[in-house]
Amino acid sequence: MTHILQNVVFPTDRDPDLLPLYVDPETWSVIDEEPVRVSSRAHLGNILGRTSARILAGRRVSFGTYFNAFPAAYWQHWTTVRDVRLTVRTVGPATILVYRSNGSGVRQRLDTKEVDGAAATTFDLVLDQYSDGGFIWFDIVADEKSALFEGAEWSTEQEPARRGKASIGITTFNKPDYCVWTLTNLSESPDVLELVDRIFIVDQGDRRVDAQPGFTVVAEALGETLEIVTQPNLGGSGGFARVMAESLARPDTEFVQLMDDDVRLEPESVRRSIIFSRFATVPTIVGAHMFDLLDRPKLHAWAEVVDEEPFMWRALYQEKLPHDFSVANLRQTPMLHMRLDADYNGWWMCSIPVSVIREVGLPLPAFIKWDDAEFCLRAREAGYPTVSVPGVALWHVSWVGKDDSIDWQAYFHARNRIAAGLLHSQVPRGGTLIRHSRRMDMKHLMMMQYYPVALRHRALNDILSGPEHMRANLATAMPAARALAADFPETVIHKDAGVPLRARRGRVVFKRLSVNKLDNPTGWRLRWFTLSTLVSHWFHAPRPENIAQPEVEFGKGDAYWWRIPVYDSALVSAADGSGKNVYTRDRRQFRRMLSESYRLHRRLRRDWPKLSAQYRAAAPDLTSLAAWERTFEESR
Repeated sequence: MTHILQNVVFPTDRDPDLLPLYVDPETWSVIDEEPVRVSSRAHLGNILGRTSARILAGRRVSFGTYFNAFPAAYWQHWTTVRDVRLTVRTVGPATILVYRSNGSGVRQRLDTKEVDGAAATTFDLVLDQYSDGGFIWFDIVADEKSALFEGAEWSTEQEPARRGKASIGITTFNKPDYCVWTLTNLSESPDVLELVDRIFIVDQGDRRVDAQPGFTVVAEALGETLEIVTQPNLGGSGGFARVMAESLARPDTEFVQLMDDDVRLEPESVRRSIIFSRFATVPTIVGAHMFDLLDRPKLHAWAEVVDEEPFMWRALYQEKLPHDFSVANLRQTPMLHMRLDADYNGWWMCSIPVSVIREVGLPLPAFIKWDDAEFCLRAREAGYPTVSVPGVALWHVSWVGKDDSIDWQAYFHARNRIAAGLLHSQVPRGGTLIRHSRRMDMKHLMMMQYYPVALRHRALNDILSGPEHMRANLATAMPAARALAADFPETVIHKDAGVPLRARRGRVVFKRLSVNKLDNPTGWRLRWFTLSTLVSHWFHAPRPENIAQPEVEFGKGDAYWWRIPVYDSALVSAADGSGKNVYTRDRRQFRRMLSESYRLHRRLRRDWPKLSAQYRAAAPDLTSLAAWERTFEESR
């Protein structure tokens, strides 16, 4: 039996920004080690459909792109598939060239065939030289006449290890328009729906998805496949736990495909993740990459890891992300050809085998933040890997216009990171986690950001109280954190209202430097700066005129922690550009919070071994199906 591993597709949207992710009709060169376009003549008019295109006479088109190159290294490493067939369907005279790359991105030609008329050209390929990395792709060159490309797929005759379907679960809070758009995309993708058992929408908001214009039509199209589940807002962890619980009760569901609400979907990615899950040698969590919904050629998340010493998440090669495919394509970016192994994948889109859920449990009752990372670490400890597969991706609102480290989410960032560290860190007393957490407090205090410090201290107190608090405050921690903002004037965003809010000494502007050339202090300068700033904030009260009116103004891109503290007050643009925040030095608040930070972190370090034992002992109950079902019942 033939199993299609990957279809060659074109974008569902007629968006020219998306073309570089699917097809590359441009010729590239390299000047001073930087990729440069020699010609750029991509036309949407040559895209004839989801799987067809026109290749103009004398033109060369490459399918060595993010969505259409075949990730050979991942299939070789994580599955038993070794024999793959590429089938390319064309009409007219053309030349088809097949290439491969290695883990260094070096290109090698594998085969070439000339075709004419209506042809289905096949290439039999072996996956046995891609241990470190590498893709396989093909180019089409039209001769003296234009040719038609009518589709291509990568397939195998080998049998999968598993054959079950997937249930898709979308957790939403007041994003009904996004959900209807996603459902519409799925309803128009029959090759995806044939692999889907159920689509669950867990609606936790008061703007209901089933009341959205267009819902009735898409609901009729999906029929019994679609199920709406309503519950109070239990956060991402509560919503996804509900999806898992519902899926575990369905005998035909073998995989749970979790998905955020505020996304744009590439339906072929859903299909690919399910197929990869079926062929994986062991039950495997299959993750998706994340592109920026508002800057669609930019890739923000590839493979994500948790560093052991500070116990902090990051992307592998984070310094090279985001990557803009409109500036440098896949073939011109060697880093992307390496096989990058992940520790976890964000739950913007992630496929989890139900067998893994049955063995390791459901998410921690974390509300948001770290529930995805903690789950994957727990699964890894049980022998189940997470694979972040190229060509499996969606578009999600990135963090470019956000700063959730200083809003109500600061509580969950702090608490859930420490809870995950207590559960999984293999380093005595969490390595440098506690020191890093204390430094975060000092940075916020020096920047006159007292609200996130108050939230972080609440998180530390909750951690110290024991693991039982996580389920007890699942539904109340978020509203409590938001309510606390009323005690801190810095949280007020002053909207532009025609009369600009101005700083007494005007706006401070800095020369734009690259990310790797910031003017931040390091080494002994960092230690001296921190000490002198802490002493200054401890002893010196702000000048009255700087309380009455902000002393200086900063753009958000200039408001670094080593620049703001030298002033008594600052007017800083909000991350999303909606207005400005006023940060004012408060000596009494500073003294109290700095002392409290020292006390709490000292106690956390002292009690770490005892707390770790408590959290690890409580984890099976915290993540059990029975406990989550009680939570769902109590929240009705």
